[in-house]
Amino acid sequence: MSDYLWHMAKLLEGKVALVTGASRGIGRGIANKLAEHGATVCFTYLSSVEKGQELENELKAQGVNAKGFRSDASDMKQAEELITAIAAEFGTIDIVVNNAGITRDNLLMRMSEEQWDEVIRINLKSVFNVTKAVQRPMLKQRSGSIINISSVVGRSGNAGQANYAASKAGMLGFTKSIARELGSRSIRCNAVCPGFIETEMTGELDSKMTDAWVEQIPLKRMGTADDVANLVLFLASDLSAYITGQTINVDGGMQTI
Repeated sequence: MSDYLWHMAKLLEGKVALVTGASRGIGRGIANKLAEHGATVCFTYLSSVEKGQELENELKAQGVNAKGFRSDASDMKQAEELITAIAAEFGTIDIVVNNAGITRDNLLMRMSEEQWDEVIRINLKSVFNVTKAVQRPMLKQRSGSIINISSVVGRSGNAGQANYAASKAGMLGFTKSIARELGSRSIRCNAVCPGFIETEMTGELDSKMTDAWVEQIPLKRMGTADDVANLVLFLASDLSAYITGQTINVDGGMQTI
């Protein structure tokens, strides 16, 4: 590919992106994909300090303008300070990917209040915090793309994951509401629902369980972080300029509604 065509292929040239929870898994894949297409990539990590620093070094070694922040998106003050710091250093924020999340699986009868509260706080409140904080610079520039990483479980539910399913379903209602609130200022908000994706977390599952899940998927394979990142790239770019308030599955056909 010629230098000219390669430049044209970079869909996010000159854009500044923030990806929360990007030290591993899907978040890391998204950060790499946005960087590959020319974006300046800011990202957060919390407990995985070594992996966060590793990602920043990796991106910078490729000539990407990147910066990692150790920040807890579920804390409003930290979220506000994060957005202020990014806007001050890079001048703007064009793309936000709310990806930070955890699981604390348990049957409802055994689920503790702490397990419920922690998942709702980290998975859902963080989306509120970061989106509320970033709307100011986006409103000022009258543009922006907010992408919330939900889950197919937020649409279908799953036994033993009432807290996780509730948090991810909440993200979908939030996404549609924000799309309506901010659309008149050319700020878009969409949700991505990954299905059974190959990550460190799913790598710990028993092979028989994995095979059983794959058997239910029409495409007969697990998804990859890159499969999710490709959709995020599309929603972050101007190719999706007339798409907002949507929920899109990346699940190999596992859910057809």
